[in-house]
Amino acid sequence: MSAAWEDAYREAHVLVTGGLGFIGSHVARRLVGLGARVTIVDALIPAHGGNYWNVHDIADRISVHEVNLCDGEHLAPLVRDQAWIFNLAGQVSHIDSMTCPLDDLEINCRAHLTLLEVCRREARGARILYAGTRQQYGRPRYLPVDEDHPLRPTDVNGINKAAGEAYHRLYHDVHGLETASLRMTNTFGPGMLLRHPRQGFLAVFIRRALEGTTIQVFGDGRQQRDYTYVDDAVRAFLMLGARPALGGEVYNLGSPEVYSVRQIAELLVAIAGRGRVELVPFPEERKAIDIGSYHGSFEKLRAAVGWEPQVAVRAGLERTLAYYHAHGEHYL
Repeated sequence: MSAAWEDAYREAHVLVTGGLGFIGSHVARRLVGLGARVTIVDALIPAHGGNYWNVHDIADRISVHEVNLCDGEHLAPLVRDQAWIFNLAGQVSHIDSMTCPLDDLEINCRAHLTLLEVCRREARGARILYAGTRQQYGRPRYLPVDEDHPLRPTDVNGINKAAGEAYHRLYHDVHGLETASLRMTNTFGPGMLLRHPRQGFLAVFIRRALEGTTIQVFGDGRQQRDYTYVDDAVRAFLMLGARPALGGEVYNLGSPEVYSVRQIAELLVAIAGRGRVELVPFPEERKAIDIGSYHGSFEKLRAAVGWEPQVAVRAGLERTLAYYHAHGEHYL
């Protein structure tokens, strides 16, 4: 028997921005499985993770458009008549945001403001779910971090993601658009970009575990993190999207399982059965923006829709490594 939130998407028109990327493709696949009519918009910016292989198994059941969100003219007809918009497009590299801050501004601010303006004109009834990030908080003042924690990002990416979220809240408050934001934390699983480190330390660790090479951990490796398997993240988006009213609210994703960075590296080596872990000094450019330990409270999301993570970290990592053993040529 399906849950009520799953029934909500049957035959619905749904747009997924960034839908050829890691998380967006999983959202699209789950929606197709629920009977939704899915349209994907992806700019396919080189090296940012868009990959047609991510949707190869549902390619005949979706509509894909290579459109930049900054291009309001071509975006308008795609947004029109959509019941839901899962807005997962974005640039996630913290280092790239510091070396190319204006590119990050374009992708993580202007693009989303353009989308919201198009929605204000063409799709006022659409429900819009935005992918926020724990990086918006900066260095935690207390743990676990809840949604009332101050926002003081340590890098340009965190600032621009916070601005993107603020635009969504503003367009709810002023223009009446139904919006909400999920602040995500270390989402992992099949389909992650592994060719370079733009999707975070965990993607680097996974690649090195697959190769059986040394996983380098910066500093003493005691920095704590929580992790979300991608299926759990998708379920959070869809459960939240089916609420009667989104209210411009923000919610944390999180997990009761907290691992240090060193522990997660050692776990990957153990699962892979090869490789090793080495502690190395922090590169200065990374040390300057590191947030230390972080894990978030997801009590607000649990109270709102009953969401809890279902896939344990070890099980998720085992599934992830198995996927890349089978399909690594499309990502490595």
